Amino acid sequence: MRRLALTVMLGLLASSQAEKVQVPVPIGIALAQTGNVALLGQEQVIGARLAEKHINAHGGIGGTPIKLVFQDAAGDENSAINAFQNLITKADVVAIVGPTLSQQAFAADPIADRAKVPVIGPSNTAKGIPQIGDYIARVSAPVAVVAPNAIKQALKLDPKIKKAAVLYAQNDAFSVSETGTFQEAAKAQGLNIATVQKFQTTDTDFTTQVTAVLNSGADLVIISGLAADGGNLVKQLRQLGYKGLIVGGNGLNTSNIFPVCQQYCDGVIIAQAYSPAQPGAANQLFVKEYRSQYKKDPPQFAAQAYAGVQVVADALKVLDRQKKLSQWDLNDLRAALNKQILAGKYNTPLGEVRFDKEGEVLQKDFYVAQIKMKDAKNGTFVYLK
Repeated sequence: MRRLALTVMLGLLASSQAEKVQVPVPIGIALAQTGNVALLGQEQVIGARLAEKHINAHGGIGGTPIKLVFQDAAGDENSAINAFQNLITKADVVAIVGPTLSQQAFAADPIADRAKVPVIGPSNTAKGIPQIGDYIARVSAPVAVVAPNAIKQALKLDPKIKKAAVLYAQNDAFSVSETGTFQEAAKAQGLNIATVQKFQTTDTDFTTQVTAVLNSGADLVIISGLAADGGNLVKQLRQLGYKGLIVGGNGLNTSNIFPVCQQYCDGVIIAQAYSPAQPGAANQLFVKEYRSQYKKDPPQFAAQAYAGVQVVADALKVLDRQKKLSQWDLNDLRAALNKQILAGKYNTPLGEVRFDKEGEVLQKDFYVAQIKMKDAKNGTFVYLK
């Protein structure tokens, strides 16, 4: 009897210590608010906040509001790891949207996976991200799907292109992954790789790389880097005399590069996983809300972060209908949420998205845009057909 009583008491104690889900429901946001990646992260923060505002204005999760808990993941691995740890152990979030870079995801995502906390990667497009673990998914289409479209469009604009110069940031996992895809795509289109040049995301002087490009006789340049370094590289290519087409990777896919490369941004071609013209109701509402606040069209990084928060919220709504979120144990909800995320279909600003069993996003629509500068600091992405 004593043993039975002790067992019952221990069971009651364990159940009393089981952590309940907080109200408002906390969703972690681990994005680059500072550092050399902030040009991308700032757009993501805007997208996430717009999603929070929209969701709560429309009843939250069955009447329960959500609350985004922000941690600055900056642009390095240690910052992302610390952000994830704080969100999981201190903020008790139900899921995390982040980080900004694939390189950070390879470092921080395993922490969330071991803790059984769902992660939605908003801009992690390198090969192997969903395979990090069972709790890792992404709304950012893999580079292997998106990048080749830009090269095909460049050849459409100039069928005489024969030789490509490839430049990439060797200290960034995404850029390394992306350049591999670009080089394969270029060869598949019959192009010769005239030169391959490496640089660092922290570099500001690209004279050596640009000189090699000019000496190679390349009539197409393909850049995989981030916004600050990529923008400066574009600028120096033009200043030193390169006149051919330039294809930029996903790291250059932001209007925040306009003040960096200024008028020299004009004509850069970038493949897109998002378009403000996407006709779905969810996107048109997002575009309207973004334009009303920021007086311009939303960029891809904002749309993907919005979609990441929306996916978590929509999956939570399904679980809330089964049992009110406030009645769930936190660990149980995290596990159920992860399953529901993978099971659902979502009408987002990106169009309809869903996931395969590994957490890879399944998305229908992709685009290619070309930068058109209005003056030294202002420009726009013109979507090509």
